[in-house]
Amino acid sequence: MRIPVRHQVSDQVATVVLDRPEALNALTPGARDRLIELFTDFSADPEVRAVVLTGTGRGFCAGADLRGGTGAGTPGTPGTPGTPGTPGTPDTPPPERVVGDVSRVLRRGAQRLIGAVLDCEKPVIAAVNGTAAGLGAHLAFACDLVLAAESARFIEVFVRRGLVPDAGGAYLLPRLIGPRRAKELMFFGDALSAADAERLGLVNRVVADDELAATAGQWAARLASGPTRALALTKQLVDSSLESDRAAAFAAEAAAQELNMATRDAQEGIRCFVTRETPRFRGR
Repeated sequence: MRIPVRHQVSDQVATVVLDRPEALNALTPGARDRLIELFTDFSADPEVRAVVLTGTGRGFCAGADLRGGTGAGTPGTPGTPGTPGTPGTPDTPPPERVVGDVSRVLRRGAQRLIGAVLDCEKPVIAAVNGTAAGLGAHLAFACDLVLAAESARFIEVFVRRGLVPDAGGAYLLPRLIGPRRAKELMFFGDALSAADAERLGLVNRVVADDELAATAGQWAARLASGPTRALALTKQLVDSSLESDRAAAFAAEAAAQELNMATRDAQEGIRCFVTRETPRFRGR
């Protein structure tokens, strides 16, 4: 079965494309697992120094596929093994659900995906080309920088289905926009325009639809030419600061400085500061 995720690496920028436009790029388990694999590999690949995540068609990602296979994989949902109507599964009664099944599948699925993006050691840009709903919205918010086309929309769709937000939403949104705004989005499930998302701080910049790819490429090229290890440590410091007290944050900063000063890029930066040259960072 074809996995609807494409990627290529060019000039040390990895571009990952969700390629299932007929379903607004809703994630099947296979696509979700492929994304986890890619983001894990990017951290260890010295030829990747920045990542762009985007989609094809009118959607960035409509969330988990609740029809032909769900990113959450909740037992009893079409697309989950053992569920009648699932392709390749005999129409036999599903096995009895065991307490813990739902949380276990969520931990292994959607939460692993969000964690893979958050933990990626390379800067990740979401180029949101259309609708980002549920898991898809959280996938964008987990990225380090978010560019949105003017036609993009963000929807905390869970309440419309009688569900609790998953894929790290209740972790991500309060840290990005505060608990009151997060509750407003999650309680009502209204579509948020790209302009309103920028106003709230969920999006770095809104651009015309036909400028999205070029702008993402320009940002990624700048990041790919930067001091890769320093960027990774900066990402780690900023993310961990939201859960640290001052003493822990200062200790982490000192440790990061110690590690980074041993890199060639730091030495190059200091040398060029003294000589007034333009540094050429190699990501080492």
